[in-house]
Amino acid sequence: MAVEMMRSARGEGSAKRGSLAVVRHVHEHRRLVIIAVHLAIATATNFLAFLLRFDGVMPPEPTLLFTRTLPWLLAIRLLSFLPFRLYEGLWRYTSIWDLRNIVLGVATGSVTFYVVALWLLAPHEYPAAVILMDSILLVSSLGGVRLLGRIYRDLGRMERQRKLLIYGAGDAGEMIVRDMQNDREHEYEPVGFVDDDPGKVGTRIHGLKVLGTRAALGRIIAEKRPHAVLVAMPRVTPATIRSIVRALEPFKVPIQTLPSLQAILDGRVSVGQIRKLSVEDLLDRAPVDLDAESVRELVQSRRVLITGAGGSIGSELARQVAALQPDSLILLDRCENDLHTVLVELDDCGIFCATGVIGDVTDPGRMLTVMNDHRPDLVFHAAAHKHVPLMEMNPAEAAKNNVRGTRVSAEAAELAGVERFVLVSTDKAVNPTSVMGATKRVAEMLIQHMSGKGAGIFSAVRFGNVLGSNGSVIPRFLDQIQHGGPVTVTHPEVRRYFMLVSEAVHLVLQAATVAEAGDIFLLEMGEPILVVELARNLIRLAGFIPDDEIQIRFIGLRPGEKLSEDLVEEGESVEPLGLRGVLRIRATPKPEWGSLHDAVLRLEDVAEKGADGDVIKRLCELVPTFRPAGSFGK
Repeated sequence: MAVEMMRSARGEGSAKRGSLAVVRHVHEHRRLVIIAVHLAIATATNFLAFLLRFDGVMPPEPTLLFTRTLPWLLAIRLLSFLPFRLYEGLWRYTSIWDLRNIVLGVATGSVTFYVVALWLLAPHEYPAAVILMDSILLVSSLGGVRLLGRIYRDLGRMERQRKLLIYGAGDAGEMIVRDMQNDREHEYEPVGFVDDDPGKVGTRIHGLKVLGTRAALGRIIAEKRPHAVLVAMPRVTPATIRSIVRALEPFKVPIQTLPSLQAILDGRVSVGQIRKLSVEDLLDRAPVDLDAESVRELVQSRRVLITGAGGSIGSELARQVAALQPDSLILLDRCENDLHTVLVELDDCGIFCATGVIGDVTDPGRMLTVMNDHRPDLVFHAAAHKHVPLMEMNPAEAAKNNVRGTRVSAEAAELAGVERFVLVSTDKAVNPTSVMGATKRVAEMLIQHMSGKGAGIFSAVRFGNVLGSNGSVIPRFLDQIQHGGPVTVTHPEVRRYFMLVSEAVHLVLQAATVAEAGDIFLLEMGEPILVVELARNLIRLAGFIPDDEIQIRFIGLRPGEKLSEDLVEEGESVEPLGLRGVLRIRATPKPEWGSLHDAVLRLEDVAEKGADGDVIKRLCELVPTFRPAGSFGK
């Protein structure tokens, strides 16, 4: 019995090896096999055309005509298919392009053969109807054989477990569905489209139906039960994306999106590029056109100093400046851990031009030593206290770091002959209601006055809220969501401008190239966004349902906060800079330098004593638009 089983196994193995050998042989001679298949189909369709022409009964004369002309027909077909590459395509990827080539190849061969048959082989004998029917049958047969390969491939696809609903029945949606249907390994199976155009409802793209508009989302999701929704609308505005997210709020289904519009236009969209929708996709931001060449000319082979280099803005400045090949990059911060992290990151990227310097921007001796030792050509002053509620409780420290730190750094830069000095400021400096905003406004005033004192160019850049920076609202929201909520928002009507840290740094670098004495620059940040809407979107993007699984709690405005931020104050004018998304602010006549300098020194004196109440009074004198909150404002 065992012997018989072994013989059977050997027989099965031999058969399997034999079939594999046949398959290998076919693959090695694939081109000859394809040519043989085409000639066999051409023979069959020509014979069938004769049968149809003579109602299924072939008299002797047509039979003789068929056999006499067939070799010529096959030779012409063989040659006419060559220019259209009909022997080269992979049939499982058959497309409209292949059908076009089949039609052209058959038409070329039919016309050539008819001319040869009419004038050389059988004058006035070869039926024109046979040529016409043969052409139609041959196009259908060659196309059908190719489609069989594609159908076999599609039927042989693995059953996908995760359903995908596509929002947007346009070019991007069509590309991604086509790629999904060609990619056997992808986990998602598209189940249909949703589109805001009622005229598309009921139509089909690659066999998938446009199931309805946004109003029908509830019914569609209940029927199809998708595991994710893909927003395939790269041309729409962030406001439209936010409205789609709101429409999907009641449904616990992940939301995904596609890469950039440029990738869509370049035809480079694939299944592998699908990503989760992020908060950046929801923000109205004007793109900053960074003139890379002018920035490179400014930075390359120059000495650059960045204060506050361990912070969110400072560290991103360090990354981007380092990539522009400066002669040396001096990174200054008083926090050794943050500075060490940035230096290690640059080292890991193979950037070794950076030098770490521990120092306090409020220390005149240290700052002058650093300036004289390193002789920077450019200084980016990002060192500052920025947290509004914390500075409300520590006004003296805010004044020391934000005002004294700016004055000391700017004066040291002037003494060292720095060519350009750029202050990182904030939109909270406009009509400030917080200590932090008021101190940054004084810092702007100092920078405007420094421009007239020497040869150096001093300027400032105003930012909105930087996404993901240390202590910003988004990391706080995400942490609360991760812990199950609630997500705390100060007020239902509070609005803020948002920007990416990379955009902020682009603006800083651009400001350094085009700044004139005393300039303040501003990024066009679109419309301010309701913070509560941002919170709801983050909850939704995290896969939860707002107000159901994650609650939102309003806790009231904190000291120093206001419902909305201004970008310019009374007396300031805005003018375009010639760079899309960047504006220049022209200020009102400045107070005389001596009086400003004396007032700043008095502010620093009371701050050094820790007299918080006197600090607020001095800030009110320096910044008439400052409206302090809490007990200090009484």
